[in-house]
Amino acid sequence: MQTVTDYVEYLTGKGFTLGEDAYGFIQFGKHYTNSQDEIVIIAIELTLKIQKEFDGAFFISLLEMLDKEAIINRKQAIRHVESLNLM
Repeated sequence: MQTVTDYVEYLTGKGFTLGEDAYGFIQFGKHYTNSQDEIVIIAIELTLKIQKEFDGAFFISLLEMLDKEAIINRKQAIRHVESLNLM
């Protein structure tokens, strides 16, 4: 299973560097929602796809929504985001 750190390193390797503030939002969101790494990674990925950049406030809102909706995998997350016309 991939960790959040692994995913951030993967993004960096692809040329997408997150700023220091992004790391703060990611750690805060993970602990605030008590989310597993898989869900945090999905929220990061969807934030980047929807916003075209890392938007900390959007990421936190998305992570809260995934938690509230009890979404446990990428397929459910994408389906839910599409149902809200975000993608």
